[in-house]
Amino acid sequence: MPACIKEILIVMFVMLVIPVTTHGAEPIVIGVPLPLSGKQMKDGQMMKDSFEMARIFINENGGVNGRPLHLVYADDQGKESIGEKIIKDLADNAGAVMLVGGHTSAPTYAMAKTANKLDLPFLVCTASADRITRKRWKNIYRLNPPVSEYTKGLEDFWIKSFKPKFMSIIYENSMFGMDGATHMMGFCQENGIAMRSTVGYDRERTDPAYFRSILSLQMDDPPDIIYMVSRLDDGAALVKAIREVKIGALLCGGAGGFTSQEFIKRAGKAANHLLTATLWSHQLPYPGAKKYYDRFLQAYSYSPDYHGAEAYSALLVAADVLKRAESLSPESIRAALDKTYMMTPFGPVKFYSYEGFERQNTVRTLVLQIIDGTFEVIWPLDIATARFVPPHG
Repeated sequence: MPACIKEILIVMFVMLVIPVTTHGAEPIVIGVPLPLSGKQMKDGQMMKDSFEMARIFINENGGVNGRPLHLVYADDQGKESIGEKIIKDLADNAGAVMLVGGHTSAPTYAMAKTANKLDLPFLVCTASADRITRKRWKNIYRLNPPVSEYTKGLEDFWIKSFKPKFMSIIYENSMFGMDGATHMMGFCQENGIAMRSTVGYDRERTDPAYFRSILSLQMDDPPDIIYMVSRLDDGAALVKAIREVKIGALLCGGAGGFTSQEFIKRAGKAANHLLTATLWSHQLPYPGAKKYYDRFLQAYSYSPDYHGAEAYSALLVAADVLKRAESLSPESIRAALDKTYMMTPFGPVKFYSYEGFERQNTVRTLVLQIIDGTFEVIWPLDIATARFVPPHG
């Protein structure tokens, strides 16, 4: 085992076995912007539950140098229009020394712009649009990979195993959807996969007739793969519509709404054998991954997906950063973020600059398949829990 990994594990062990009281100490405030109402509230609640689990763990084990963490949540409602206001409130009224959170790309982009202007460090943990960490904003760091990297595992599976010749792309008309679709079009061009069609849709509409009109392009000459970039509500409705019109393509999701147990519940039998990219599974061999999953399931009676693991791990990173920072000034917090290298239940965290991205973490991505109502890892093969079931297989 490399010495650096040993050091990380020793620090984690010490945190677990030597609790230090934070009673009576002045709390350190972290602002947490999330969609706690609106269409993305399911993910927002999962992230909030995970943040609370992490906060309790951190405070029970000494907090930040003896001071407890206090989280102040702000509901962005999944809307770009209120992002500036809630960030100003967190900075001016709540007294947050940094921000952790951000789910939907468009509002997070707006919030990141405001945070940078206010000189407030912001550790984004879920919003994925590439441009968020390509703006030279010195206060913006991101724990999750950008959307252009979400499908690396899925692309590897296609090239090495499934080998498609034709693909159609259906995507929601959002920053997340357009960035994901643009990347996938580039991938197809580079790898000789012919495009049958590329269709954007209004994410506010989920009625079956609307989706059937979109799918008419696929019915006469079906592709090998229909790749979808969608959130939960529209993703479930879209998959059900595809099954109803009996298009025999392999259905693949670009993470987003396709990775949660709620998707399986809503899509029902239509979800069976769908593949999705994902950033995390509790079956990954990261220290604490399975423990986080089990504790979450026991506490909240539903299964977390990568959104929850990102939130939980992001607060662990924030606490580690604040412990190492010389002060709570933006300059000191940024300096500590720049030197971050730690293992979390989500995976290793270190902020790099590469290919136009700045202060950006990256992780290995996986492929899940829904088999008999359960998510199974089917790629990479070294951690697979089941074999791939092809269409009509």
